[in-house]
Amino acid sequence: MTSPQTDDHIFAMSRAELDAYPDGVITLARDGTIVRYNRAEARLARRNQDETIGLNFFRDVAPCTAVREFQGRFDAFAAGTDSGAERFDYTFRFAWGHQDVGITMIRKAGVAEINLLVSVRSKNSAA
Repeated sequence: MTSPQTDDHIFAMSRAELDAYPDGVITLARDGTIVRYNRAEARLARRNQDETIGLNFFRDVAPCTAVREFQGRFDAFAAGTDSGAERFDYTFRFAWGHQDVGITMIRKAGVAEINLLVSVRSKNSAA
């Protein structure tokens, strides 16, 4: 679980700060719409940042996550209203290969969006 300082820091980051962040950051509305998408995540997923914002993460960007193990967890987590974090491991199944990642979902009381932090666990899966 992340600390409250981390929660506040991620939510308050500017686009430039998000782009400098070493891990992927995807900010989602509770319906799965992408609100923010940083440079590290764009590189990992081989997507254009600006064209990805506004799309539905589970349907349009990462359909491999539209499963109980990911979207089901997200939906249950997004139903909460207090601050919290949940972490789990996942494998993205890109067309060019699989990538093992750690996912941290961060929710902040009073904020509508959920931040997903994506940490690469192994560098050799997706070439």
